[in-house]
Amino acid sequence: MSETPAGTVLALCRVHQMATTDTGFGVTAIDKRPVEGPVGVRRFGVFGDFQGDREHHGGPDQAVYAYSQEDADYWRAQLGRDIPPGLFGENLRTEGVETTGAVIGQRWRIGKHLLLEVTSPRVPCATFAERMAEPQWVRRFTEAGRVGCYFRVIHKGKVQAGDPIVVESTPAHGITVGKFFSHPTVEDVLTLQALHDAGEITLSRHYDKYFPRILQGAK
Repeated sequence: MSETPAGTVLALCRVHQMATTDTGFGVTAIDKRPVEGPVGVRRFGVFGDFQGDREHHGGPDQAVYAYSQEDADYWRAQLGRDIPPGLFGENLRTEGVETTGAVIGQRWRIGKHLLLEVTSPRVPCATFAERMAEPQWVRRFTEAGRVGCYFRVIHKGKVQAGDPIVVESTPAHGITVGKFFSHPTVEDVLTLQALHDAGEITLSRHYDKYFPRILQGAK
């Protein structure tokens, strides 16, 4: 187990204000902005935050969303605009550690007590497109594949800007959230399912709708 920090929390973000969407999904909490810490993180995420749609974009398997400054810098260059922490609806803006390149099941320790486990990639939606107001945003975000990652909370704790991030463990299967989002294969599905069945990793319920599609598409 490594104790050397792999990265740093640049900002901790939570909902600034709820908004009604034009997409038919009701209210959204995507408007997240940096807050002063330390702030507690529990089973359903950052204290004071809100999940507007726990069925598709929330629940304990998607309690915390992280996006790296490195990927944000890519979009700043592409879009010619600032990408401040929280713009993508992320709770954690990180630096120095992979989010899109995080391995499914990898565990991060942040600060003294918070332990998070990587679950799945972010899938862009109409609400995200509405927030960004960029032409063909869902397609562009998908094609770039810089999706960031969701976490479940293994051990609650507090987090604030400046906290070190230690990658405590990484599963040997090596399948990253970015790989699964952009180029999933039947082998990936079978590997992840076998590890889940053996109790070596715990898959997010959000994979239930993707696995059959990938397997069917290979026939």
